[in-house]
Amino acid sequence: MTLLRGASVVLRPTVQDDIQALAAIRATPEVRARWNGGDDLAADIAADLADPDTRFLTIDHQQRVVGMIQWHAEEDPDYRHAGIDMFLDPAVHSMGLGTDALRTLARHLIDTHGFHRLVIDPAADNAAMIRCCAKVGFRPVGVLRQYERGSDGTWHDGLLMDLLADELVR
Repeated sequence: MTLLRGASVVLRPTVQDDIQALAAIRATPEVRARWNGGDDLAADIAADLADPDTRFLTIDHQQRVVGMIQWHAEEDPDYRHAGIDMFLDPAVHSMGLGTDALRTLARHLIDTHGFHRLVIDPAADNAAMIRCCAKVGFRPVGVLRQYERGSDGTWHDGLLMDLLADELVR
């Protein structure tokens, strides 16, 4: 895969050399609250990268690793769509980089891979991520009740959002 260039970010395939920087971002309290993991986040990320069904892209800004965005495909022709997930370094929150990364990947998935529908499922209480998704054109579909277990062991709601190809805010 070639580099995907947004207005401010570059998305590139995640490589082993990115693991330590990504683990440091995942270790920040803001990201750790949303992305569960064990005591060895570098090992968790390395294990994630071994998943053949998910594509992992490192988000670079000004030649610095600032996060990761990933996607997977449902290839059944009757249900074909792509799902996206992302985390971003809190040091660059509120700079529009998450929106840029999400828009860049969405454009690629629609224009290059021909997906007509994309989905994302932020935590229902993650207002910043929900706003980010809405800026790209994602719309709420519904609340996924007790959708994921948090690091505190309790279940938390998710918000299913989707985007149809002609709704992408380019």
